[in-house]
Amino acid sequence: MKKILNNPADYVDEMLEGMVAAHPETYAQPVRRVIARAAGTKKGKVGIVTGGGSGHLPIFTGYVGTGLLDACAIGDVFASPSAEQMAEAIRLADGGAGVLRLYGNYGGDVMNFDMAGEMAEMEHDIRTTTVLLTDDVVSAPKEEAEKRRGVAGMVYAFKIAGAAAERGDDLDEVTRIAQKTADACRSIGMALTPCTIPQAGKPTFEIGETEMEMGMGIHGEPGIWRDAIKPADEIAEEMLERLMADQPLAKGDRISILVNSLGATPAEELYILYRHARKKLDALGVEIVMPLVGRYATSMEMTGATITVIKLDEELESLLKAPAECAFWRV
Repeated sequence: MKKILNNPADYVDEMLEGMVAAHPETYAQPVRRVIARAAGTKKGKVGIVTGGGSGHLPIFTGYVGTGLLDACAIGDVFASPSAEQMAEAIRLADGGAGVLRLYGNYGGDVMNFDMAGEMAEMEHDIRTTTVLLTDDVVSAPKEEAEKRRGVAGMVYAFKIAGAAAERGDDLDEVTRIAQKTADACRSIGMALTPCTIPQAGKPTFEIGETEMEMGMGIHGEPGIWRDAIKPADEIAEEMLERLMADQPLAKGDRISILVNSLGATPAEELYILYRHARKKLDALGVEIVMPLVGRYATSMEMTGATITVIKLDEELESLLKAPAECAFWRV
Protein backbone atom coordinates (compact mmCIF):
# COMPACT_ATOMS: atom_id res chain seq x y z
CA MET A 1 0.00 0.00 0.00
CA LYS A 2 1.40 3.39 -1.06
CA LYS A 3 -0.63 6.22 0.44
CA ILE A 4 -0.01 9.61 1.99
CA LEU A 5 -1.21 8.94 5.53
CA ASN A 6 -0.22 8.62 9.15
CA ASN A 7 -2.04 5.96 11.16
CA PRO A 8 -4.62 4.27 8.88
CA ALA A 9 -7.12 4.40 11.76
CA ASP A 10 -6.91 8.22 11.69
CA TYR A 11 -7.32 8.52 7.91
CA VAL A 12 -10.91 9.80 7.84
CA ASP A 13 -10.65 12.09 10.85
CA GLU A 14 -7.47 13.73 9.58
CA MET A 15 -9.02 14.14 6.13
CA LEU A 16 -12.08 15.87 7.60
CA GLU A 17 -9.89 18.07 9.80
CA GLY A 18 -7.89 19.15 6.75
CA MET A 19 -10.97 19.76 4.61
CA VAL A 20 -12.58 21.99 7.22
CA ALA A 21 -9.28 23.83 7.80
CA ALA A 22 -8.89 24.45 4.06
CA HIS A 23 -12.48 25.65 3.54
CA PRO A 24 -13.67 27.22 6.83
CA GLU A 25 -16.06 29.51 4.95
CA THR A 26 -17.97 26.44 3.70
CA TYR A 27 -17.60 23.58 6.18
CA ALA A 28 -17.80 23.10 9.93
CA GLN A 29 -17.46 19.92 11.98
CA PRO A 30 -19.61 20.50 15.09
CA VAL A 31 -19.19 16.88 16.19
CA ARG A 32 -16.92 14.03 15.07
CA ARG A 33 -17.76 12.62 11.65
CA VAL A 34 -20.50 15.15 10.90
CA ILE A 35 -19.96 18.04 8.48
CA ALA A 36 -22.40 20.98 8.41
CA ARG A 37 -22.60 24.35 6.70
CA ALA A 38 -20.20 26.82 8.27
CA ALA A 39 -22.94 29.47 8.30
CA GLY A 40 -25.22 27.21 10.31
CA THR A 41 -28.82 26.22 9.81
CA LYS A 42 -31.11 28.56 7.89
CA LYS A 43 -34.31 28.97 9.90
CA GLY A 44 -37.50 28.03 8.11
CA LYS A 45 -35.68 26.13 5.33
CA VAL A 46 -36.07 22.42 4.69
CA GLY A 47 -32.85 20.67 5.63
CA ILE A 48 -31.21 18.06 3.39
CA VAL A 49 -28.82 15.50 4.85
CA THR A 50 -26.87 12.65 3.37
CA GLY A 51 -24.40 10.10 4.66
CA GLY A 52 -22.17 7.26 3.63
CA GLY A 53 -18.66 5.95 3.70
CA SER A 54 -15.52 7.96 3.10
CA GLY A 55 -13.42 7.41 0.00
CA HIS A 56 -15.80 9.04 -2.48
CA LEU A 57 -15.00 12.77 -2.33
CA PRO A 58 -16.59 15.08 -3.30
CA ILE A 59 -19.48 12.75 -2.36
CA PHE A 60 -20.61 12.86 0.36
CA THR A 61 -19.20 15.59 2.57
CA GLY A 62 -18.02 17.85 -0.24
CA TYR A 63 -21.55 18.74 -1.34
CA VAL A 64 -22.48 20.48 1.90
CA GLY A 65 -23.01 24.08 0.85
CA THR A 66 -25.41 26.77 -0.32
CA GLY A 67 -28.03 25.37 -2.68
CA LEU A 68 -26.87 21.84 -1.91
CA LEU A 69 -26.74 19.85 1.35
CA ASP A 70 -27.06 21.12 4.91
CA ALA A 71 -25.20 18.33 6.71
CA CYS A 72 -23.55 14.97 6.14
CA ALA A 73 -22.59 12.04 8.35
CA ILE A 74 -19.46 10.24 7.20
CA GLY A 75 -18.16 6.78 8.05
CA ASP A 76 -14.87 4.97 7.61
CA VAL A 77 -13.73 4.28 4.06
CA PHE A 78 -16.54 2.39 2.29
CA ALA A 79 -18.37 1.95 5.62
CA SER A 80 -21.63 3.43 6.85
CA PRO A 81 -21.65 6.10 9.55
CA SER A 82 -23.48 5.21 12.74
CA ALA A 83 -27.15 5.92 13.37
CA GLU A 84 -26.09 8.35 16.09
CA GLN A 85 -23.93 10.32 13.66
CA MET A 86 -26.76 10.39 11.12
CA ALA A 87 -29.21 11.56 13.80
CA GLU A 88 -26.80 14.35 14.71
CA ALA A 89 -26.61 15.40 11.05
CA ILE A 90 -30.41 15.54 10.96
CA ARG A 91 -30.51 17.65 14.12
CA LEU A 92 -27.93 20.08 12.74
CA ALA A 93 -29.79 20.39 9.42
CA ASP A 94 -33.15 21.11 11.02
CA GLY A 95 -34.33 24.70 10.56
CA GLY A 96 -37.85 23.97 11.78
CA ALA A 97 -39.27 22.88 8.40
CA GLY A 98 -38.28 19.20 8.47
CA VAL A 99 -35.39 17.28 6.95
CA LEU A 100 -34.99 15.17 3.81
CA ARG A 101 -32.67 12.18 4.03
CA LEU A 102 -31.17 11.85 0.52
CA TYR A 103 -28.62 9.10 -0.06
CA GLY A 104 -27.63 5.98 -1.98
CA ASN A 105 -29.29 2.57 -1.71
CA TYR A 106 -26.79 0.60 0.40
CA GLY A 107 -27.93 -1.76 3.16
CA GLY A 108 -25.94 -0.31 6.06
CA ASP A 109 -26.81 3.27 5.17
CA VAL A 110 -30.53 2.43 4.85
CA MET A 111 -30.64 0.63 8.19
CA ASN A 112 -28.77 3.35 10.07
CA PHE A 113 -30.64 6.25 8.46
CA ASP A 114 -33.98 4.60 9.30
CA MET A 115 -32.88 4.36 12.94
CA ALA A 116 -31.60 7.95 12.83
CA GLY A 117 -34.94 9.20 11.52
CA GLU A 118 -36.76 7.50 14.38
CA MET A 119 -34.29 8.97 16.88
CA ALA A 120 -34.69 12.48 15.45
CA GLU A 121 -38.48 12.26 15.60
CA MET A 122 -38.64 10.83 19.12
CA GLU A 123 -35.91 12.94 20.71
CA HIS A 124 -36.22 16.24 18.81
CA ASP A 125 -39.67 16.09 17.15
CA ILE A 126 -38.11 16.53 13.69
CA ARG A 127 -40.16 15.30 10.74
CA THR A 128 -38.04 13.52 8.13
CA THR A 129 -38.60 11.99 4.72
CA THR A 130 -36.39 9.72 2.61
CA VAL A 131 -35.38 9.50 -1.05
CA LEU A 132 -32.97 6.77 -2.14
CA LEU A 133 -30.81 6.95 -5.26
CA THR A 134 -31.01 3.75 -7.32
CA ASP A 135 -29.39 4.88 -10.56
CA ASP A 136 -26.88 2.08 -11.29
CA VAL A 137 -28.57 0.25 -14.18
CA VAL A 138 -26.45 -2.90 -14.06
CA SER A 139 -26.89 -3.64 -10.35
CA ALA A 140 -30.44 -5.02 -10.79
CA PRO A 141 -32.88 -5.51 -13.68
CA LYS A 142 -35.33 -2.74 -14.57
CA GLU A 143 -38.26 -4.60 -13.03
CA GLU A 144 -36.37 -4.63 -9.71
CA ALA A 145 -35.07 -1.07 -9.96
CA GLU A 146 -35.67 -0.49 -6.24
CA LYS A 147 -32.78 -2.90 -5.53
CA ARG A 148 -30.25 -0.91 -7.57
CA ARG A 149 -27.25 0.86 -6.06
CA GLY A 150 -27.02 4.61 -5.88
CA VAL A 151 -23.96 6.10 -7.56
CA ALA A 152 -23.16 9.42 -9.24
CA GLY A 153 -26.83 10.27 -9.75
CA MET A 154 -26.57 11.61 -6.21
CA VAL A 155 -24.74 14.65 -7.61
CA TYR A 156 -27.84 15.67 -9.58
CA ALA A 157 -30.16 14.86 -6.67
CA PHE A 158 -28.15 16.98 -4.22
CA LYS A 159 -28.12 19.88 -6.67
CA ILE A 160 -31.76 19.85 -7.73
CA ALA A 161 -33.32 19.08 -4.35
CA GLY A 162 -30.92 21.56 -2.75
CA ALA A 163 -32.13 24.30 -5.09
CA ALA A 164 -35.76 23.54 -4.25
CA ALA A 165 -35.03 23.73 -0.52
CA GLU A 166 -33.00 26.93 -0.94
CA ARG A 167 -35.87 28.74 -2.68
CA GLY A 168 -38.22 27.88 0.21
CA ASP A 169 -40.21 24.83 -0.93
CA ASP A 170 -41.77 22.81 1.90
CA LEU A 171 -40.66 19.30 2.89
CA ASP A 172 -43.24 17.45 0.82
CA GLU A 173 -42.35 19.48 -2.28
CA VAL A 174 -38.58 19.08 -1.81
CA THR A 175 -39.12 15.34 -1.34
CA ARG A 176 -41.24 15.13 -4.50
CA ILE A 177 -38.60 16.94 -6.54
CA ALA A 178 -35.80 14.79 -5.09
CA GLN A 179 -37.71 11.62 -5.98
CA LYS A 180 -38.46 12.93 -9.47
CA THR A 181 -34.73 13.62 -9.91
CA ALA A 182 -33.75 10.18 -8.65
CA ASP A 183 -36.24 8.56 -11.01
CA ALA A 184 -34.79 10.49 -13.97
CA CYS A 185 -31.16 9.40 -13.39
CA ARG A 186 -29.39 6.42 -14.92
CA SER A 187 -25.71 5.52 -14.37
CA ILE A 188 -23.16 2.89 -15.34
CA GLY A 189 -19.50 2.46 -14.42
CA MET A 190 -16.37 0.75 -15.66
CA ALA A 191 -13.03 0.10 -14.00
CA LEU A 192 -9.45 -0.60 -15.00
CA THR A 193 -7.86 -0.98 -11.56
CA PRO A 194 -8.93 -1.56 -7.95
CA CYS A 195 -8.34 0.78 -5.04
CA THR A 196 -6.97 0.18 -1.55
CA ILE A 197 -8.82 0.82 1.71
CA PRO A 198 -6.25 2.26 4.16
CA GLN A 199 -7.29 0.10 7.11
CA ALA A 200 -7.30 -3.06 4.95
CA GLY A 201 -3.97 -2.33 3.26
CA LYS A 202 -4.76 -4.37 0.16
CA PRO A 203 -6.69 -3.89 -3.10
CA THR A 204 -10.46 -4.30 -3.04
CA PHE A 205 -10.25 -6.76 -5.97
CA GLU A 206 -7.79 -8.04 -8.58
CA ILE A 207 -7.87 -7.36 -12.30
CA GLY A 208 -5.31 -8.11 -15.00
CA GLU A 209 -2.98 -5.44 -16.37
CA THR A 210 -4.67 -5.53 -19.78
CA GLU A 211 -8.25 -6.04 -18.56
CA MET A 212 -11.25 -3.82 -17.84
CA GLU A 213 -14.56 -4.55 -16.14
CA MET A 214 -17.87 -3.13 -17.33
CA GLY A 215 -20.50 -2.33 -14.70
CA MET A 216 -18.12 -2.30 -11.74
CA GLY A 217 -19.58 -0.71 -8.60
CA ILE A 218 -17.95 2.11 -6.64
CA HIS A 219 -16.91 -0.28 -3.85
CA GLY A 220 -15.59 -2.90 -6.26
CA GLU A 221 -18.90 -4.73 -6.64
CA PRO A 222 -18.73 -7.14 -9.61
CA GLY A 223 -19.76 -5.86 -13.01
CA ILE A 224 -21.32 -7.63 -16.00
CA TRP A 225 -18.24 -8.60 -18.00
CA ARG A 226 -14.46 -8.56 -17.81
CA ASP A 227 -12.29 -8.62 -20.93
CA ALA A 228 -9.36 -6.94 -22.67
CA ILE A 229 -9.40 -3.13 -22.54
CA LYS A 230 -11.43 -1.72 -25.42
CA PRO A 231 -10.89 1.58 -27.27
CA ALA A 232 -12.50 4.61 -25.62
CA ASP A 233 -15.18 5.00 -28.31
CA GLU A 234 -16.31 1.39 -27.84
CA ILE A 235 -16.43 1.87 -24.06
CA ALA A 236 -18.49 5.05 -24.32
CA GLU A 237 -20.76 3.49 -26.96
CA GLU A 238 -21.60 0.48 -24.79
CA MET A 239 -22.15 2.58 -21.67
CA LEU A 240 -24.56 4.89 -23.48
CA GLU A 241 -26.36 2.01 -25.18
CA ARG A 242 -26.97 0.36 -21.81
CA LEU A 243 -28.21 3.62 -20.30
CA MET A 244 -30.56 4.27 -23.21
CA ALA A 245 -31.86 0.69 -23.16
CA ASP A 246 -33.03 1.42 -19.62
CA GLN A 247 -34.28 4.98 -20.29
CA PRO A 248 -34.82 5.60 -24.02
CA LEU A 249 -33.83 8.97 -25.48
CA ALA A 250 -35.32 10.52 -28.60
CA LYS A 251 -35.01 13.60 -30.75
CA GLY A 252 -35.93 16.71 -28.79
CA ASP A 253 -35.15 15.26 -25.36
CA ARG A 254 -33.08 17.44 -23.05
CA ILE A 255 -30.58 15.80 -20.72
CA SER A 256 -27.58 16.54 -18.60
CA ILE A 257 -24.69 14.09 -18.69
CA LEU A 258 -21.98 13.51 -16.09
CA VAL A 259 -18.74 11.83 -17.19
CA ASN A 260 -17.07 11.15 -13.87
CA SER A 261 -13.62 9.96 -12.78
CA LEU A 262 -13.56 7.22 -10.16
CA GLY A 263 -10.38 8.77 -8.78
CA ALA A 264 -7.29 8.10 -10.86
CA THR A 265 -8.68 8.60 -14.36
CA PRO A 266 -7.37 11.93 -15.68
CA ALA A 267 -9.53 14.65 -17.16
CA GLU A 268 -8.01 14.04 -20.60
CA GLU A 269 -9.52 10.55 -20.76
CA LEU A 270 -12.89 11.74 -19.49
CA TYR A 271 -13.04 14.26 -22.33
CA ILE A 272 -12.28 11.49 -24.83
CA LEU A 273 -15.31 9.60 -23.48
CA TYR A 274 -17.43 12.76 -23.53
CA ARG A 275 -16.40 13.47 -27.12
CA HIS A 276 -17.94 10.21 -28.31
CA ALA A 277 -21.01 10.59 -26.11
CA ARG A 278 -21.63 14.07 -27.48
CA LYS A 279 -21.39 12.90 -31.09
CA LYS A 280 -23.80 10.04 -30.47
CA LEU A 281 -26.36 12.18 -28.65
CA ASP A 282 -26.09 14.98 -31.22
CA ALA A 283 -26.81 12.44 -33.96
CA LEU A 284 -29.95 11.37 -32.11
CA GLY A 285 -31.12 14.98 -31.78
CA VAL A 286 -30.79 14.91 -27.99
CA GLU A 287 -29.83 18.27 -26.47
CA ILE A 288 -27.24 18.33 -23.68
CA VAL A 289 -27.70 20.89 -20.92
CA MET A 290 -24.90 21.80 -18.51
CA PRO A 291 -22.64 18.76 -19.08
CA LEU A 292 -20.36 17.79 -16.20
CA VAL A 293 -16.94 16.27 -16.82
CA GLY A 294 -14.56 15.70 -13.94
CA ARG A 295 -14.14 14.20 -10.48
CA TYR A 296 -17.60 14.34 -8.88
CA ALA A 297 -18.00 10.93 -7.19
CA THR A 298 -14.88 8.85 -6.70
CA SER A 299 -13.75 5.50 -5.36
CA MET A 300 -10.41 6.33 -3.73
CA GLU A 301 -7.71 5.89 -6.42
CA MET A 302 -9.67 3.51 -8.64
CA THR A 303 -8.98 3.99 -12.36
CA GLY A 304 -12.27 4.04 -14.19
CA ALA A 305 -15.27 6.18 -15.00
CA THR A 306 -19.00 6.42 -14.61
CA ILE A 307 -21.50 8.01 -16.97
CA THR A 308 -24.77 9.38 -15.62
CA VAL A 309 -27.64 10.71 -17.71
CA ILE A 310 -30.57 12.65 -16.26
CA LYS A 311 -33.61 13.27 -18.43
CA LEU A 312 -34.78 16.85 -17.85
CA ASP A 313 -38.03 18.72 -18.01
CA GLU A 314 -38.49 22.45 -17.46
CA GLU A 315 -38.77 22.08 -13.68
CA LEU A 316 -35.65 19.95 -13.22
CA GLU A 317 -33.62 22.02 -15.68
CA SER A 318 -34.35 25.30 -13.92
CA LEU A 319 -33.36 23.85 -10.55
CA LEU A 320 -30.20 22.29 -12.02
CA LYS A 321 -29.15 25.73 -13.28
CA ALA A 322 -29.93 27.54 -10.00
CA PRO A 323 -26.96 28.97 -8.04
CA ALA A 324 -25.10 26.66 -5.69
CA GLU A 325 -21.67 26.62 -4.09
CA CYS A 326 -19.42 24.28 -2.16
CA ALA A 327 -15.64 23.86 -2.18
CA PHE A 328 -15.78 21.38 -5.07
CA TRP A 329 -18.49 22.79 -7.34
CA ARG A 330 -19.99 26.17 -8.11
CA VAL A 331 -23.01 26.86 -10.31
